[in-house]
Amino acid sequence: MTDDVRLRRGRGALGFSFFAQGVAFALLVTRIPAIQDRYGISDGLLPAFLAAVPILAGVSSVATEHLVKRVAPSAVLRWAQPLVLLSLLGVATGGQMWHVAVALGAFGLSVGALDASMNMLGVSLQRAYGRSIMLGFHAAYSLGGILGASAAWAGAHWHLSLFTGYLPAVVVLVPLVVVLSRRYVDGAGPGDVQEQEKGLGSGGFKLLLPLCLVMACAYIGDSTVANWSAKYLQDVLGSSEQMATVPYNVYMVTTLIGRAVGDLGVRRFGAAAVVRAGTLVAAAGFAVVAAAPGAWVGMLGFTLLGIGLCVIVPQTFAAAGRLFPGASDTAVARLNIFNYVGFLIGSPLVGAVGDAWSYRGAMLVPMALVLVTLLQARSFGSEKARYGVRHERRAGDRAVDVGRGGNEV
Repeated sequence: MTDDVRLRRGRGALGFSFFAQGVAFALLVTRIPAIQDRYGISDGLLPAFLAAVPILAGVSSVATEHLVKRVAPSAVLRWAQPLVLLSLLGVATGGQMWHVAVALGAFGLSVGALDASMNMLGVSLQRAYGRSIMLGFHAAYSLGGILGASAAWAGAHWHLSLFTGYLPAVVVLVPLVVVLSRRYVDGAGPGDVQEQEKGLGSGGFKLLLPLCLVMACAYIGDSTVANWSAKYLQDVLGSSEQMATVPYNVYMVTTLIGRAVGDLGVRRFGAAAVVRAGTLVAAAGFAVVAAAPGAWVGMLGFTLLGIGLCVIVPQTFAAAGRLFPGASDTAVARLNIFNYVGFLIGSPLVGAVGDAWSYRGAMLVPMALVLVTLLQARSFGSEKARYGVRHERRAGDRAVDVGRGGNEV
């Protein structure tokens, strides 16, 4: 098998892994009310359960940083992804409070390892390809999220039990991810492993901090849409309950479209330019939401948010891989922690500002935080850091070395 064929198969398998994770996460978060009802979780206790998942995921991401110094990221992903899917059945089949606590704990620990290892493989594959492909992987995640949320809606509409709603996805996806996991392509060569063992060091971590800040701010924006869009449209803009469910779906669709075409923009204009443009569009989206006179203008704002925010997270992972080509797994694992930091901060922050001031004013807080990305845009690489046409033209007649591909970029 040639290197090019192996890379293409690895890319397809990893894309399906992102897709499956999108399905699993959407199935969990969109059925939270049903989970709450099943176990009798009070409104006061529910935030503790929800916060435990990203906290455990962050702990697992830290552990994965050290684990991949001894075990290939593909092996971590191979075991973590089935555990994520099976933990959904654990959530659906328990009968007591401690059952759901254990199941959600298993989901959090396994999803942290999954997110970290999945993006490690994506960064190394992009380095091997010599051109931007990370947005495509995250587009697959968005597609999975849309399908998972649609399946959850169908389950709620037809009053299906959690187990009945989750079982088809688990039965279909677990065998597929196990079989396709054989095609994963790891990127570290012998020299890279030595660098991973050294870690980034204190000086290297300072270089990573701007990207960590960008990651946290991006997820504050994302969690604002996920947790507050429906309430904002209904309570502030006066929409119907049915119409209030539309903005998040629109947001996910525009996220999918933006990520599907975003790699082309990175190849043509460079990562920093695309991230700057996405940041400005996202900030404009929050401004439109805050000033919207009615529901339809508000939905326009959430549409802009999807187009703008969708490029930031994938390019932040990619930038970490470029900054530390010999220690990209370590960089990605540390960066992934701030995914969960942003998720934990975003919803409570907007809620606190909304209660103390106004929800229109609260939308200006994530807007200001997202704009921080403009100040850190140089961390995404100079003009020379773009994945250029030169690599694509040479792709047919060059032998790709996965471990050292990043040295050419």
